[in-house]
Amino acid sequence: MAGAVIDLKPRFDSRLPDSADVVIIGGGIMGVSAAWHLAKSGVQNIVLLELGDLGGGSSAKPLGGVRANFSDPGNIMLGKRSLEAYRKFDAEFGAGIGLQQVGYLFLCRNDDSLQALEAATATQNSMGVSSRMIDAEEAERINPFIDARALNGASFSPEDGYAEPALAVAGYAHAARQLGVRILTHTQVLDIETAEGTIRSVRTNRGKISTNAVICCAGAWSAQIGQMAGVSLPVVPTKRMIGLTMPQATTPARIPFTLDLATTMYFHNYGSGLLLGISHEQPEGFGREFDYSWLAEFNDAAAVCAPGLENPDLVGGWAGYYENTPDHNALIGHSRDLPGFFYATGFSGHGFLQGPAVGELVADLYHGRTSFMDPTPFSVDRFDNDTSRLREVNII
Repeated sequence: MAGAVIDLKPRFDSRLPDSADVVIIGGGIMGVSAAWHLAKSGVQNIVLLELGDLGGGSSAKPLGGVRANFSDPGNIMLGKRSLEAYRKFDAEFGAGIGLQQVGYLFLCRNDDSLQALEAATATQNSMGVSSRMIDAEEAERINPFIDARALNGASFSPEDGYAEPALAVAGYAHAARQLGVRILTHTQVLDIETAEGTIRSVRTNRGKISTNAVICCAGAWSAQIGQMAGVSLPVVPTKRMIGLTMPQATTPARIPFTLDLATTMYFHNYGSGLLLGISHEQPEGFGREFDYSWLAEFNDAAAVCAPGLENPDLVGGWAGYYENTPDHNALIGHSRDLPGFFYATGFSGHGFLQGPAVGELVADLYHGRTSFMDPTPFSVDRFDNDTSRLREVNII
């Protein structure tokens, strides 16, 4: 079965059951990972509801990066554990996800970012991540597009890379359904009904399902889902866009996922061309119309540290969502005021790479048992005290 191709738009359940032990809202990487981990842990009556097609929200068009090279220990743990799961994905699920461990290359162009990256790399190394600091000349040897003269230094994490999110979502969904999870796509959640401080049911366009447990994995739509239950989830959608270049015979076949920390410019191989972009600021809100408004900002960044990429020959691109929180870190936990309401959302651009570990963590939260890490720092309650916010450096 290794390397088998799984239908990315399979036919799922069409009838809403009367009841469920747990209802998962959202069919992106978080929802399907949580569904599989819960089913694997012995929960038998699981229903997953998705507004559109599986993986059609924030999981639809991400960069596909998988990495553990963060600065916060919690993010490092989530990334490292997920990377280990993605490496074993084909063997475990019989579905390849196009994993390319080409490494991550973070570029520094000033002393402040260099010192921050040195500290982050030391933390990663203490947790078993094989990242290392390198000088500008080595960065250019690893990635010939780079101009070493623009750099103060860089970090390289050779085990990181990228994969195809749609294949991972499909693999988890297929495996979850094999374990009895019922998946309903094109199903809109209209309300979460509560009484006497407990969850009673989830009302949808297909009818009502009785339950006392809900897991919100709704990505950019999570604030609305939380509001239905009276739970504040400060998640806002923000559009991000990337471009795809023409195939070029001169493009190296294996360059790392490269990011300039000063500007957030990034690029890596995509087929015979490149996937590239920059975290161009967009107004908050829904809307995924693609345009080239980010290209001037990208060109300014490329002119400094990767001159060969200035004015790239693009054949198109896409727009997707970041699901941002105030500190650009995930929300993982359960409501202290509404028993049975769990959430895994707000990943602010690094959800795909943390999906496997977060699904495991959510399953442990549901069972009320100790997990591989303490999720408390990711609780939404951290926003009650501004000093408790997560201070992650290595994000774009």
